[in-house]
Amino acid sequence: MDGLDFKKLPKHVACIMDGNGRWATSRGLPRIEGHAAGEEALLDTVNGALEIGIDWLSVYAFSTENWKRPHEEVRFLMRFNEGILTRHRDELNEKGVRIRFSGRRDWRVPKRLIKHMDDSAELTKRNKKLTLTIAFNYGGRAELVDAIKELVRSGINPEKIDEKVISRYLYFPDMPDPDLMIRTSGEFRISNFLIWEIAYSELVFTDVLWPDFRRQDLYDAIIEYQSRNRRFGAVKSK
Repeated sequence: MDGLDFKKLPKHVACIMDGNGRWATSRGLPRIEGHAAGEEALLDTVNGALEIGIDWLSVYAFSTENWKRPHEEVRFLMRFNEGILTRHRDELNEKGVRIRFSGRRDWRVPKRLIKHMDDSAELTKRNKKLTLTIAFNYGGRAELVDAIKELVRSGINPEKIDEKVISRYLYFPDMPDPDLMIRTSGEFRISNFLIWEIAYSELVFTDVLWPDFRRQDLYDAIIEYQSRNRRFGAVKSK
């Protein structure tokens, strides 16, 4: 934690967990082995966030575009994410983590997985130490489409629609915008993740593949974030 300024910690960190497949392929392993290896990275990152006092952590677990992947990989990811919940939700609950899920619940998501999501959210709903939002079957554009549909259904006067009104119709209106977004694996894209919410987020890209990511990498990204000058479109006064 050397170099961290605890007075300038981001309130909300978002993370695109990328590189599982390449991690496995580089080792001559099936792609699914990379996803399995990413479980330890996720837990260590959550524990690192708890250790330094981050309030909100959002991770991109499965996008609306990931259904295009090979059937066997998609089926593995459904079972794998279910397994993460059953293996770790009690531990996370004891540590004061509130678990929430962001994304569409359409016919493609197994009902058994949805039940585990609901059970985990219910079990941890009163926890306040860290809110862990898992984006599953999530897309930033899909979230905006769903918000617009709800706006239309509400019958609100178009002249009264502004940014604050739209934000109220997002999946979690109480979630603060991310201060910092981290993407692993050396890719320089946001891949349709929280595209409304990250308008003024600081972006940090790292070459570390997700299965190798640990809390120290989180701390390094936060140190980089703390070196930035966040102006939000204004000019810093002298």
